[in-house]
Amino acid sequence: MKDKVVLAYSGGLDTSIIIQWLKENYDLDVIACCINVGQDDDYEAVKEKAIKSGAEKIYVEDLTKEFIEDYVFQGLKANAKYEGKYLLGTSFARPLMAKKLVEIAHKEGAKYICHGCTGKGNDQVRFEVGIASVDPSIQIIAPWRIWDIKSREDAIDYANAKGIEISVTKEKIYSRDKNLWHLSHEGGDIEDLKNDHKRDMYQMVTPPELAKDEPTFVEIYFEKGIPTKVNGEEMSAVEIVKVLNQIGGENGVGVVDLVENRLVGMKSRGVYETPGGTVLYAAHQELEEITIEKDTLHFKYMVAQKYGELVYNGLWFTTLKDSLDAFVDKTQETVTGWVKLRLYKGNIMVAGKSSPYALYDEDVSSFGASDLYDHKDAAGFINLFSLPSKIKAMKAK
Repeated sequence: MKDKVVLAYSGGLDTSIIIQWLKENYDLDVIACCINVGQDDDYEAVKEKAIKSGAEKIYVEDLTKEFIEDYVFQGLKANAKYEGKYLLGTSFARPLMAKKLVEIAHKEGAKYICHGCTGKGNDQVRFEVGIASVDPSIQIIAPWRIWDIKSREDAIDYANAKGIEISVTKEKIYSRDKNLWHLSHEGGDIEDLKNDHKRDMYQMVTPPELAKDEPTFVEIYFEKGIPTKVNGEEMSAVEIVKVLNQIGGENGVGVVDLVENRLVGMKSRGVYETPGGTVLYAAHQELEEITIEKDTLHFKYMVAQKYGELVYNGLWFTTLKDSLDAFVDKTQETVTGWVKLRLYKGNIMVAGKSSPYALYDEDVSSFGASDLYDHKDAAGFINLFSLPSKIKAMKAK
């Protein structure tokens, strides 16, 4: 009886040719595993293609609900971004996928897991660290690190030579990753930093210059940092992201063109579409501004950066990540209320917000008199606060 390898399978260029390559180079039965995190692919066609390409069996696992609720919204509560821009669409998905691949490997008695990540990318690290965190005994096969194929053009030539059906061409060569949260574009003409990216690459967002000529108002309600309603209507987590993808997308919101520092060392350029996520992050941050006190909020800014780095680097299943989650969850106990946003041609502006836990007090914050704040007290405060500066100036003389 042959040993088995579980292949993380999407039906795209890389994984399409990997089934054939595995059968040519290893005496293994290939078990394909396609994980749905909201790509909206034709999964019957994906199944048929995997079997036609030589897989012994294919699993199609719908993890969209778990992806949004347990991964994306946990990152939303942290306001986690990478390098201040990237909303971690691919990064959030990989630990969940790694966990499921191990589960299928255990079910099938497979010793190996194979992925189609390139040897220059971040995803190879995310997958393999995730797999090792769940079961370090599983062995990894990473074709891009060992085969003779050197480029996507070579991969297209291999597919054509073997009669493998692919949708990618040398003219439309972008490497894309899509899920319910985002769509990323890499490669092709955007690798030259002198090039503006082409607006016709967008699939989720209307280019801002072509977006609606009137603003759209959207109101989002949060309960302990988790969005639960849009425009007064209670929805599931998946429905909320779908609705906000549509609203944000038609208003030109959510495109980032980023030159990021990859985990493996080099800088790379990506164009990311995250319309619903961009709206949710903006609303969540607006609500935190009025519900979290100063020192905690400022410390949380630092946590958000570190959290984003951990997720980007594939370190989801770590003690540090779990510890940061405990801090984040504590901060979210009062992040309840609504935020109204005005969306217009790629821009997001706050149009109102309210919370029963708001720390903003109009009586204290206004320029008028207040029982809690006496203007005269400011003089003594400033004298003490400026004391180090005064002493330094005196010594300098």
